[in-house]
Amino acid sequence: MVNRKKISIFDVVNYVMLTMLCVTTLYPVLYVLFASISDPALFQAHRGVLLKPLGFTIEAYRLVMKTPAVTTGYLNTLFYVIVGTSINLFMTSLGAYVLAQKDLYLGKILTLIVIFTMQFSGGLIPTYWVVSSLLGTSRLTLLLPTAITTTNLIIMRTSFAAIPSSLMESAKIDGASEVHVLTKIILPLVKPTIAVMALYYGVAHWNQWFQALIYLRDRDFFPLQLFLREIVLQSRLDEANMGIDIDVSADIGQIIKYATIMVSIIPVFCIYPFIQKFFVKGVMIGAIKG
Repeated sequence: MVNRKKISIFDVVNYVMLTMLCVTTLYPVLYVLFASISDPALFQAHRGVLLKPLGFTIEAYRLVMKTPAVTTGYLNTLFYVIVGTSINLFMTSLGAYVLAQKDLYLGKILTLIVIFTMQFSGGLIPTYWVVSSLLGTSRLTLLLPTAITTTNLIIMRTSFAAIPSSLMESAKIDGASEVHVLTKIILPLVKPTIAVMALYYGVAHWNQWFQALIYLRDRDFFPLQLFLREIVLQSRLDEANMGIDIDVSADIGQIIKYATIMVSIIPVFCIYPFIQKFFVKGVMIGAIKG
């Protein structure tokens, strides 16, 4: 006898809503992709929905990759992602390990103080004056003020707390130090959570532009997203600022904007599939037990 599962109204509505959400999320990316490889003249004449490339050319990508500003931005962004994410994981792991100790003196009060920062902050102007007066306009302004994100700290702290305390106690009885317990016992057991934290922090550094806008003055320190902002906001590429001769045609200027956007998001698309298998598990481990 064939067992036919009944489809409820809730299932139908759920599938429809999820399909609409997927289309809403995916279409802007496809639009930018199609526009970036379309013929400039055909694209300029097109109006409305874009469901396929209008012609085909990669001239915009060639011009983008020849732009010194894009190369500089890429190298700076890679520096911020690698160094910044390393600092984030190091500081967040230390903070989470301390807060996860069940016998920590005033542990609950410290946790409440940490949670307090999720709702209240000093504000933009006081933060700017403190950061700029301490760090000036160096690269550190993009690395140290965001060394720990409270939400990620709570997730990692909960993940650490889920590990049986007897395991850590037995290691300490055998002579293990706190550093040894953290690096040799705790961190290897929470690799999915570490992978998720690396993804969160890495994407945040990759997309970072506002802090760079208000703190940095030297264009040699600008991340890719700040150069991307300049390209997108300008009606035409400025040779003096972007280091590219765009005396080609007015039409291709729009295509170059879309090509630059694609160049900036492709690395994240390439990395995410390798971390996706840890994503659900890592978040769940850090959310099951409080």
